[in-house]
Amino acid sequence: MLQGGVDVFTALSGGVGALYGPLHGGANEAVLKMLNEIGAVENIPDFIEGVKNRKRKMSGFGHRVYKNYDPRAKVIRKLAEEVFSIVGRDPLIEVAVALEKAALSDEYFIKRKLYPNVDFYSGLIYRAMGFPTEFFPVLFAIPRMAGWLAHWKESLDDPDNKIMRPQQVYTG
Repeated sequence: MLQGGVDVFTALSGGVGALYGPLHGGANEAVLKMLNEIGAVENIPDFIEGVKNRKRKMSGFGHRVYKNYDPRAKVIRKLAEEVFSIVGRDPLIEVAVALEKAALSDEYFIKRKLYPNVDFYSGLIYRAMGFPTEFFPVLFAIPRMAGWLAHWKESLDDPDNKIMRPQQVYTG
């Protein structure tokens, strides 16, 4: 996050703005919308065909970094069961589990290395805990605030006032 000498409020709002949207901080909300549209396990084959024909979009699958199964998705999938054991089972979990199983056994998704990511189950957990979907991006942002504030403070303490650039080696 580049601050360029901005105040703390602008730095944080820039971070929130950068994560907002259905492909990042709003992805778990997009998954819930998708699962609601599918509605029932018996509708999954038609949905899968729609994705393969590029008429439908499958949210919560794929990740820019994790090219295999997102390890966080395995953890959060187990956490979902724990939450449901306390607050009651969300009927959409059956659709989610069946959709995951169908996609993981379909050559189309395997070939493209499309596996569930952390967002695939997190919206179900947030909803089970009583959070409105409008809060999901906020819940996504809260744990990142400490890091954003650390970067902001670091930029203020830099005597050369250099703009920070992420260090990454692109390999294609």
